[in-house]
Amino acid sequence: MELFWFIIIALILVVFFILDGYDFGTGIIHLFYAKKEKDKEVIAKSAGLFWDSNEVWLVAAGGLLFMAFPTFYASVFSGFYLPLILVLWLIIFRAIGLEFRSQFNFQIWKDIWDTSFGVSSLLLALFFGIALGNIVRGVNLGGFENGMSIHEPHYFFLPLWDASFSPLTTHPGVIDWFTLIIGFISVVTLAIHGANWIVLKTNSSINKKLKTVAFRLNGVLVLLTIISLISWKTINPQSFANFSDRPYLLIFPLIYLTGIIGTFFISRFKNDTIPFTFSTLIIFGGITSSLASLFPVILPSTNSIHPALTIYNTSASNYGLSVAFGWGVIGLILLLVYFIVQKRLMKGKIDDMDYGH
Repeated sequence: MELFWFIIIALILVVFFILDGYDFGTGIIHLFYAKKEKDKEVIAKSAGLFWDSNEVWLVAAGGLLFMAFPTFYASVFSGFYLPLILVLWLIIFRAIGLEFRSQFNFQIWKDIWDTSFGVSSLLLALFFGIALGNIVRGVNLGGFENGMSIHEPHYFFLPLWDASFSPLTTHPGVIDWFTLIIGFISVVTLAIHGANWIVLKTNSSINKKLKTVAFRLNGVLVLLTIISLISWKTINPQSFANFSDRPYLLIFPLIYLTGIIGTFFISRFKNDTIPFTFSTLIIFGGITSSLASLFPVILPSTNSIHPALTIYNTSASNYGLSVAFGWGVIGLILLLVYFIVQKRLMKGKIDDMDYGH
């Protein structure tokens, strides 16, 4: 049952980053490339019509994580308390930026909330990438130092950064040079995804330009990916051992590679769904490759005293997981129905759709 719930939660998180990821990416594009008011309005609408339904997947993932892996949930939500509060505020400002911009027809009012939407989206993409970097890098479980632990073996607490800014220090911060690299990968990936979403869902005047932007960002993504792999190998020499021990897991890096290669041919596709599909593959392949490289570990320990957190030593009882199965299936069916209905109602271009103001 542990493996079943791990796969379900991982898939729900991937779906969240694919769906709300294009909202983050739309905000980044809106911040840097939308100059005309008509473009700003329609690009904001391409995120505004979908953001609330997309975040349902994050709520579902959090609830299931609390149910299936309560020890991991408690450890992560206490250890990453500071960045989680920042993410909460960024989610709030991203949402009110979208909802408030059209309430009054004053340019200074729109500029304030456009900036709120764009900056919050950029920082959310960055912080979610940094979060993945922390999971991959690991943490000092138990706060072990000088032969003593200051926390229980499965607990930790991280400052936002420490003076060394290094992932190799005894007490690394949330932000260091390695997690920043993963954060930049997240920003670039979601910017590509957002650009493809805008082209797919709108008739914005910058759509042609956005294809060029996505192509160039894809080159940056390749460079950052190479740098991250070298860095990860430096931090953890055994980082790729899972792929040699379980060759079938190589399917996930291949999906990531397929997405990157396909995005280089973005200008050749007349069907706007295809570029969006390739950026979806990048997100899916990137997240699943990271999780597959760690499996069954879900939070590595940077010290040799306290063991890493795995899907087996952090899970609820078999009885609890079994009871949750029936209710989980019902919940997932309702979630899928909600998703399908919402996407069918919003299919096609959204330029002329009413935002509900």
